[in-house]
Amino acid sequence: MARFPLLISGKELSAHLGEQNLIVVDVGKSTVYSQAHIPGAIHVDYRRLQKGELPVPGLAPALEDVAALLTEIGVTPETHVVAYDDEGGTRAARFLWLLDAFSHQHFSFLDGGIHAWLAEDLPYEVEPAVATSVQYPLTSLIAKPQINLDYLLNHYRDEDVQIWDARTPEEFSGERVMAQRRGHIPGAINYNWENAIDRANDDRVRNIDIIRTELNRAGISGDKKIITHCQTHHRSSFTWLLGKILGFDIIGYPGAWAEWGNHPATPVATLYQTEDLSS
Repeated sequence: MARFPLLISGKELSAHLGEQNLIVVDVGKSTVYSQAHIPGAIHVDYRRLQKGELPVPGLAPALEDVAALLTEIGVTPETHVVAYDDEGGTRAARFLWLLDAFSHQHFSFLDGGIHAWLAEDLPYEVEPAVATSVQYPLTSLIAKPQINLDYLLNHYRDEDVQIWDARTPEEFSGERVMAQRRGHIPGAINYNWENAIDRANDDRVRNIDIIRTELNRAGISGDKKIITHCQTHHRSSFTWLLGKILGFDIIGYPGAWAEWGNHPATPVATLYQTEDLSS
C-alpha cells in the first residue's frame, strides 16, 4: 500500500479504497452518515474520543477504552487510518489527535471531508459499513505525555513557548463567556481554527502558504514549541493537525479553557486587563 500524506485529497483516497491495511473512519454526525458516506467507511461516535467528564470533558479516554474502540473498528498498529467528518474537520482531527496521543503512527486527514468528496462526484454509500474487529494490543498503545494544567502554569510564559488559542475572537477577548472566567491565557495568540478552512470550497483547507503567512503575521512563527487549545480540545484538535501539516512542533492542551477558565487561581487576560491570581 502506498504511503499517504497527512493531508489527502478525495481523488487520492478514492484510488486506494479497499486496500489492505487501510481503514476510512467517518466521525461526522450519524444522520449525515446515513445519507452518504465513503464506501466502506466505519462510523465512530465522537463522544468516544473524549473522557466526557465535567467540568473538563476534553481529556482523553482511558487507554483501555481507546484499545476497545480501535479493536472494534478493526484497526491494528499497521493500519493506516483516514478520518473525515461533515463539519470542517474538527471531529476527524480529534480522532487523529487521539491516535497520535496513544502512539498510533499511520493516519491521514481527508481534505474537505464528505462535502468535498461529494462535490468531486466520487462514489458513496448509504448502508452502514460493518467493521471486522481485530485485537489492538494494549502493549502497542503507549500514552504520550500530554500538557496538563500544572505544566502549563509553569511554562506558559517561557520564551520558547507559544500558546495558540483556536477559539473565536469573541471568546478570546472575553466578550463571549463559556467558563466561570472570561478571556484567555496571558500571552496567547488568537487564530480561529475556522480561518484555515474554505467554506466556499467545500470545507477544504485553504492554501497552506497563505495560512503560514497569516499565522506568522499573528505571531505564530513555528520556531517555538506551540501549545494549542480551545474550549474542550475539539476545535484545537484541528489546529494541532494544521500545525502538523505545517511542520510545527505542536502539542494540544486537552484540558483547554474548560479547565483553565474554570480554575479559581489561573492567570487570565482580556483585551482590557490581566488578572493574575497564581502568584
